[in-house]
Amino acid sequence: MSLNVESAPVLTQAAPTPLRLIDDAGRAVDPSEAGGFALPAPDILLGLYRRMVVARRFDVQVTALTRQGRLATYPSALGQEACEIAAVASLRTDDWLFPTYRDSIALLTRGVPPEDILASFRGEWHSGYDYYQHKIAPQATPLATQALHAVGLATASKLKGDHTVALTLLGDGATSEGDAHEAFNFAAVWQAPVVFLVQNNQFAISVPLDKQMACRTIADKAIGYGMPGYFVDGNDVAAMYAVVSAAVDTARNGGGPSLIEGLTYRMEAHTNSDDPTRYRDSSDVEVWRGRDPIERLEKYLVSVGVLTDGERAGITREAEELAAATRECMTKTAVIDPLELFEHVYATPRTALAEQRDFLANEIAEHEAAAAKTTGETA
Repeated sequence: MSLNVESAPVLTQAAPTPLRLIDDAGRAVDPSEAGGFALPAPDILLGLYRRMVVARRFDVQVTALTRQGRLATYPSALGQEACEIAAVASLRTDDWLFPTYRDSIALLTRGVPPEDILASFRGEWHSGYDYYQHKIAPQATPLATQALHAVGLATASKLKGDHTVALTLLGDGATSEGDAHEAFNFAAVWQAPVVFLVQNNQFAISVPLDKQMACRTIADKAIGYGMPGYFVDGNDVAAMYAVVSAAVDTARNGGGPSLIEGLTYRMEAHTNSDDPTRYRDSSDVEVWRGRDPIERLEKYLVSVGVLTDGERAGITREAEELAAATRECMTKTAVIDPLELFEHVYATPRTALAEQRDFLANEIAEHEAAAAKTTGETA
């Protein structure tokens, strides 16, 4: 007897067209098609363009370093820049970001230094940056766990009345986890000031979206939880910024949570250990390459006379300087103190943990003494 109960989903309605403000050709859409959202001002769009170009150069550089063996692993966000940069740009400095393992360029854009972002991928720390300094939770490898943390922080913010918003980034695969359901439900019930941004890059590692769910869009799920849902072109940074900013404002002003789906595509492999040719067609990749979020915005900015050759040269120079700094920090040998394992575990150190630390410290000292003796005898 076969246990395979999978069958093709029967959809009664076609998937809607995602909301966009700038089309694939770099033209502003007619206001009647903009869903009530206004195209951001040219200076805002130029800033978003700069951030995307710099972020992509960083991502490409880190992927190259990973292939050289400088990092243990790295999940690229190439092609997803519009979602991540729009998300960060929509937040205030006192808002909190709850990222996934793929959202390194979001951390970069929010001000985390490259060496701190890459510490975990290099195997030096579980997380190499100060959460409270940057208002960014640890990059989550378990799917959707950070969504619950975001709801908790947002609910605490509401109770304290400090108007802090929590924005959590998710992948399409994460929405199939029970943690995501619990987060959506609690956020809506408690009217927590949280925004859920799902980067639908259409593959949960090797599993395509239509093998995960039968609904038209992920955004359609929002109505079942009692919150608004938005289906947005995730490669249109103008639309992403407009929608995310509106959702953040709604949350801050007591309007509760929102679920935003950014339809995008993962251009690179899931990680450096993955072979995407085994489960997706290269022709699909080429289609999405033609929808590149940076090229789309560049065409628009050039057409309205905002992106000059001088501006472009300056942005390129900034991106290359960052790439060089990233290469330099990854060539340095990491200095790792095993005793750091016991730091930042408890606010008040526990006796048992202190005893374990002392035991390890003594063992290290004994090994160092033995090595020094051996070296002396050899000399």
